[in-house]
Amino acid sequence: MCGIVGYVGEKQAAPILLEGLAKLEYRGYDSAGIAVCNNGKISMTKAKGRLAVLSEKTAGGKSVLGNVGIGHTRWATHGEPSDMNSHPHLSQSGKFAVVHNGIIENYLELRAYLEGKGFKFLSETDTEVIAHLIEYYYKGDILETIIKLIGKLKGSYALGILCDECPDSFIAVRKDSPLIVGLGEGENFIASDVPAILSRTRKVYYLNDNEIVVVKKDDVKIYDLDKEEIHKEVSEVKWDIAAAEKGGYEHFMIKEIMEQPEAVRKTVAPRIQNGRVVFEELSLSEEYIKNINKIYVVACGSAYHVGVVGKYIFEKLTRIPVEVAIASEFRYCQPILDDKTLVIVISQSGETADTIAAMREVQKQGVKALAIVNVVGSSIAREADEVIYTWAGPEIAVATTKAYSTQLNIMCLAAMYFADILGRISEDEYKSMLEGLLALPEKIEKILENKDKIQHCASLYYNSKSVFFIGRSLDYAVALEGSLKLKEISYIHSEAYAAGELKHGTIALIEPGTLVVALCTVEELFEKMLSNIKEVKARGAVVLAIAIEGHTEIEKEADHVIYIPKNDKNILPSELVVPLQMFSYYVSSLKGLDIDKPRNLAKSVTVE
Repeated sequence: MCGIVGYVGEKQAAPILLEGLAKLEYRGYDSAGIAVCNNGKISMTKAKGRLAVLSEKTAGGKSVLGNVGIGHTRWATHGEPSDMNSHPHLSQSGKFAVVHNGIIENYLELRAYLEGKGFKFLSETDTEVIAHLIEYYYKGDILETIIKLIGKLKGSYALGILCDECPDSFIAVRKDSPLIVGLGEGENFIASDVPAILSRTRKVYYLNDNEIVVVKKDDVKIYDLDKEEIHKEVSEVKWDIAAAEKGGYEHFMIKEIMEQPEAVRKTVAPRIQNGRVVFEELSLSEEYIKNINKIYVVACGSAYHVGVVGKYIFEKLTRIPVEVAIASEFRYCQPILDDKTLVIVISQSGETADTIAAMREVQKQGVKALAIVNVVGSSIAREADEVIYTWAGPEIAVATTKAYSTQLNIMCLAAMYFADILGRISEDEYKSMLEGLLALPEKIEKILENKDKIQHCASLYYNSKSVFFIGRSLDYAVALEGSLKLKEISYIHSEAYAAGELKHGTIALIEPGTLVVALCTVEELFEKMLSNIKEVKARGAVVLAIAIEGHTEIEKEADHVIYIPKNDKNILPSELVVPLQMFSYYVSSLKGLDIDKPRNLAKSVTVE
């Protein structure tokens, strides 16, 4: 959730650190800081607020001299956003500076211990205990000190550490929080994510848990906890830096909405060969698939909503029972698992802390984990038994759009693949879904061309205090995502309800002028949805309906209607979500909000 950057080389470090941190702003933060070592002395500057405040404070980094440094953007967990609680944190003597992403679970115990040894704390953070603990253990060997530190810390962390006795290097280590090493010419880097360093290098090391790296300008050495050197293969980042830029759009979110046709095409097309779905990356045998008697889908946020849609489709096509679980709860509900259970974990970043923990838990029980992720080399991608990449390209906006859509496509493809092996899908249905998936990019483009109508609807209701999304079956599953999109970027209270539940309590919340977004794309339930629209209209609601082209009779009941193209019913959710994304975007834009960086949210939730 926080952003980390480190640099060592011939150039001045501070401007490069600020540049790198700017590329990580999408991760979410409320303060920022840098520490630079120059002539054996560490200087530190930090500030509450946006990175622009820190940049102004340091004249764009020019006022902080030195060729080695670390930087950080903080998303507050321990202690309110403030200059004092911002990272980096110095040890008591100023010998060490530390930046940290993650949460130290036993920090209170460590803090009490260090206070007993005479250490004075200036902040409310868990991170400050790390800086003091390093100083307490340091006896001249920084590598030995970090190994001892790791043995004392409980929780998750990615650390960047400066030592004034090592003015030509910095040290870094990770456990359950993302961290990469960038390899340049006469300069090297660390970062929480690729965009921070992509303008300077495409060559990276992906660190595993408890790997310690010593970074110098012309040398990078990685060690394990036995001080044995580890030799890793260099990975090369394939995607273009332009993919992480706005490209003329006002916000990353609208850019990524508009990129969905191409993202869907890249996800789907390579996996359809000779009229069949293929997953060349999977090693699951037909025998294994035929023995599956239960599937769990485990995820958080929008990825969880993908799982809800996926449940409908998987169960319909494969007749295998599917349960969808929120990752943070799955770990504690003592799920019933055996060797015939498959767990599908879904995560855009591949670094979602709760999802990683849930995956590790099922693997301990000998259950296979199949991961659907976007980020190559991420923790989930490396640790899962099987991996399917969405190939959506970098997604910068906090509110996911194209990652959700491509995850949905993978779930459809996977359901078809499994059902085909099991012999439980008719050739007609298989062909219909295949044609629907291949036609999807063009149909999404058609929806995007209708942006003026969607923007007009947003202009009518951007001042709403509360919005309700209703639908049945797959429409209800998509309503969950539509509601989340609206609340997370517009701060309007919104909820999604199964339309059949309206009379069981929810309808009491409807009052004159309340906006109800009614999703009406499930053909066999269309008449029932018309009845639900009449119910809320009778209580004074204003209804924005989304329906399939041709169902013009809905115009007699709804105040406004947005149409989406006809498609196979299992593929329609991939179309239906697009106008909901656009509606949320335009509502937030009309309210003048920071769309790409909504308050209190982070792109990659790497702490529990």
